[in-house]
Order: sequence, then C-alpha cells, then structure tokens
Amino acid sequence: MKLKSVDIAKTASAATLVFEALRTAIIEGELQDGEPLRQDEIARLFNTSRIPVREAISRLEEQGLVKSQRYKGAVVAGLSIEEATEIFEFRALVEGEVIRRAVPQMSAELLAEARTYCEEFAASPDPMQWGGLNRKFHWALYSACALPYHLGVVDNAMDRVDRYLRAQLLLTDGMEKANREHLAILDACEAGDADLACALTRAHIDDAKISLRAHLAAKPTGGAG
Repeated sequence: MKLKSVDIAKTASAATLVFEALRTAIIEGELQDGEPLRQDEIARLFNTSRIPVREAISRLEEQGLVKSQRYKGAVVAGLSIEEATEIFEFRALVEGEVIRRAVPQMSAELLAEARTYCEEFAASPDPMQWGGLNRKFHWALYSACALPYHLGVVDNAMDRVDRYLRAQLLLTDGMEKANREHLAILDACEAGDADLACALTRAHIDDAKISLRAHLAAKPTGGAG
C-alpha cells in the first residue's frame, strides 16, 4: 500500500491524521479505484490501533471517497460517468455563485497570489503537481466569498474528482485549454467583472465535465467503477 508510515501512537488526533493521510493518497491517485483499505495494515503503518483507522475510513465513506463491498470490506470508491456528470454540474452552479460573490472582495494581494498559482500551473512539467496547483488557483479566487458552507461543499466535490484530473489533462489537450480558461477567469476578476467571472467559471467546469466524461467512457469498463 502506497502510504507513508507515521508513528502516531501517542497522538490524541490519531483518527484525523489517518483520515488526512488516506484522503490525500486517494485524491493524488496513490490509492487506486477499488483498492482495499486493510485496517490491520494501515494500523501498523501508523503504529496505532484499528479504532482510529476505522473512524477515519468511516469519515472517508461519508465523503464518498470510500465504499464498503461485500467480501472485500472498505475499498477506494471509483466514479461512474453519471456520478462525474452530476458532480461537475453541481460544481458549476455553486462555484459560479461563489466566485461572483468573491470578486468584489478580492484584494490586490489575493489576486497576485492567484496569478502566481496560475503561472505555476501553466509552467509545471510535473503532472503530479497539476491537481494541487489547479486547486490552489481556484481556491485563492474563491477564498474571499465569505460563504464557508459553500466552500466546504465545494472542497468535498473537488475531492471526488481531483484524482482523475491528471489523467484527463495528460490524455487530452486539457492543459493548454485549462491555461487559457484560467487566464480568462483571472482577467475578469482583476477587472472586477463578477458576472463574467461567474460565466467563465461555469463554462470552465462544464468543459472539464465533457473532457472527463470522454476520458471515463474510454476506459475498458466504461467508467471508473
């Protein structure tokens, strides 16, 4: 299992640390769709009991990143074409409103931070960095919205789809297209045009949905499981 071993035997928040480690491994694709999460093995890696591991897996299941299968136990949850479509359509609605509300509150410092992430994303030759940089770019722009519940829901929705982003960008012309769309969104934010930023964000997410649907449809099983 591709997880870094951490000694958390004396840590009060053991379940949280296990949860974050597993969540990161799933989002970054280190743990593949359908891979079993063996509680004994994970407990040994973290030098802890099965209790915090069981709690962490339960939290991941609540977020849709893990599912229970008969005879297998907990496994990394895949994503069907139908699920991907629903998540992206939901994201387009919510994130469009989030950025609309954020634009009037964006400071020069925040916009400069977003441009830095935009440039780093465009320049990065390492596909392992693309997901994180893409997320940091969008999150910098969304952070001024003052809608914490919306951001929490968006964060969870991103968790469900981020691990497919790298493959999607590698196998299509996704990087070039994403760079153009990021710059257009950023330009609208810098111009203070909240409605345009909203429209461009929704179009950006819709385009990603179409690309990801095509990627999932091309998989041998017709989806991610």
